[in-house]
Amino acid sequence: MNPQVYDLIGIGIGPFNLGLAALSAPMEGLNALFLDQSPSFDWHPGLMLDDATLQVPFMADLVTMANPASPYSLLNYLKQNNRIYKFYIRESFFVYRREYNQYCQWVVEQLDNCRFGQRVIQIDYEGGIYQVTAEDIASGAISCFRCRKLVLGTGTQPYLPEVLQHALPDRLIHTADYLHRKEEVLQQRSVTLVGSGQSAAEIFRDLLPETRKGMKLNWITRSGRFFPLENHAKLTLEMTSPDYVDYFYALPEAVRKNLLATQQSLYKGINYDLINEIYNSMYAIELADGKVNASLRCNSNLQAIHAGDDGRHVLHFHQEEQGVSFEVSSDYVIMATGYKYREPGFLRNIQDRIKRNPDGSYAVHRNYSIDQDASGIYVQNAELHTHGFVSPDLGMGAYRNAFILNEVMDKEIYKVEQKIAFQQFEAGAAVLQPA
Repeated sequence: MNPQVYDLIGIGIGPFNLGLAALSAPMEGLNALFLDQSPSFDWHPGLMLDDATLQVPFMADLVTMANPASPYSLLNYLKQNNRIYKFYIRESFFVYRREYNQYCQWVVEQLDNCRFGQRVIQIDYEGGIYQVTAEDIASGAISCFRCRKLVLGTGTQPYLPEVLQHALPDRLIHTADYLHRKEEVLQQRSVTLVGSGQSAAEIFRDLLPETRKGMKLNWITRSGRFFPLENHAKLTLEMTSPDYVDYFYALPEAVRKNLLATQQSLYKGINYDLINEIYNSMYAIELADGKVNASLRCNSNLQAIHAGDDGRHVLHFHQEEQGVSFEVSSDYVIMATGYKYREPGFLRNIQDRIKRNPDGSYAVHRNYSIDQDASGIYVQNAELHTHGFVSPDLGMGAYRNAFILNEVMDKEIYKVEQKIAFQQFEAGAAVLQPA
């Protein structure tokens, strides 16, 4: 066992915990370690389309919103790699997803507190110390690390609904695997894309030229429309702020749950420009060819899927507004059904330390901790139900990390903004009571 006791161990090295690693690296008096089972950092490689961009401005990098002077900023990465003038001339707030991934990999190279290829298999707790047991993926060697605080950043996982249990597994993928299977997809006569959101739109745009070569392309979603991400109105953007996190957290649980159901366009929509590009592309194809070999349908909920007699998928949908059912036959299916948080199994031995809601979800404290003492186990992007739709937002990652580090150190290391919005979300001091 390693006798060293770290102040903090982060488990999982996605953008959020990588940002935490970068912000903690220069801090005096904090000894932190970050572990991840992947062999290296590679963010959503199955969706690394050449023209795909982030949906947040470039300032939403790993560190800038917490520490603009950090050497681990995107602008410093561009400067060190002789790209800052090209970035400047490009005149876009939105970084290509591939460039963001390369930036994160560059930050990893600068840090000595990140270890990849380490799969955490168990955590124990005794005498105020957490013991983290990890297996080296390459060698199988077991290591034990000790720490006083934990930050869980294992992220969300691709979600596939139960109705797919009778589907053909070799002809159905989640959008997360699109580029890994693209050559296979291109060989199909017909492809159906189920679900909406940014990833679905990017894949539809990528496959649309194939319709001119004979591919039949379907895009079907249960959403009422192909709605854009509501990120252009600045007063709406004020909801991605510390002010709104405070407001949302203070609401009753039932109100938060109902509110989240109405806010999907704030964090699950499609870039406005991408929607327009798709429409313009279909317009141009129809003008040239006389038709577009693509079908788009909304309000259609997938009820079941099975293999037909011809070896193709048969998808059963219900049109919710009309109340009628219909079928679609397709060689291949791509599910754009998003991601969900999956609680890691290595928490099984410390369940008694985790505070939960009646439904079993984490009872996340305002400071992002989930332990009974509100000071030992923190979470990244597992607090949608308590802190609101900004939880998966890259732009709020640095804020959350600054908040967590200040809590861990019990003093202000990084300035955490308050009351930045022009608008006031709460009723205010003078509240009229109901009669």
